[in-house]
Amino acid sequence: MYTLRRWWDRHWLQFVLVSLSLGTAYGLQYTQGGVLFEAYQSLTRPFQSKPTPEERLTTARTRELEIELNELQSQNQKLQQLLGYVGAEKQKGFVAPIIGRSADQWWQQITLGRGSQDGIKVGFSVMGVGGLVGRVVSVTPRTSRILLISDPSSRVGVLISRSRQMGYIRGQGSNRAVMQFFDKVPDVRVGDSVTTSSVSQLFPAGLPIGRVESLNLSKNPAPEAVIELTAPMSFLEWVIVYPKPPLESDQDF
Repeated sequence: MYTLRRWWDRHWLQFVLVSLSLGTAYGLQYTQGGVLFEAYQSLTRPFQSKPTPEERLTTARTRELEIELNELQSQNQKLQQLLGYVGAEKQKGFVAPIIGRSADQWWQQITLGRGSQDGIKVGFSVMGVGGLVGRVVSVTPRTSRILLISDPSSRVGVLISRSRQMGYIRGQGSNRAVMQFFDKVPDVRVGDSVTTSSVSQLFPAGLPIGRVESLNLSKNPAPEAVIELTAPMSFLEWVIVYPKPPLESDQDF
């Protein structure tokens, strides 16, 4: 016993270090390095920089192109089923700078530096990097006021590009909107692309809106989805204004 105690007094530190090393090695092998990776992520997270406005715009443009591609693929499938379909040509728009923004978080509007002298009228659609931004609600000779689709009073008829399930979105005062479906059991998945639909004549069909972020299919009276809008409203400096569709509608979305 005395010999064992003397050995422990001399070698206890080496014994503890070897045990810790073996335990750590076993843990890394068992978790495939996951614990170490999570620890590294936790330590470095405070030092990770947020995306710059340029990076946000680039990401928005990439998502816009992905949504347009999904919509074109869906339309192509429909064209194979329908006869006599004629696609509408994209109209020429007005490039306009953003010269003002609403200060109120719950009153989502922007002001453009072009107006009636440039041919802009109430009801025109406004697009930006990433997709649909809003519509013209008032004009002066040199300016235009735009109601953003993120405004809580905004309503836009939309559809799921993949399944063609229709509904409408209402703004939430942020880069998220809520989509309410017309069908009780809609065919929708997280990640689905969302575009404008022909349900509303306020906007042309097929304009990129965003992507499905989450679902609440048990919501009453109709299923809902949270939509992440792809146009980064806070970072846009220029937009394109397009003439109002030729057909009129009594609907308010």
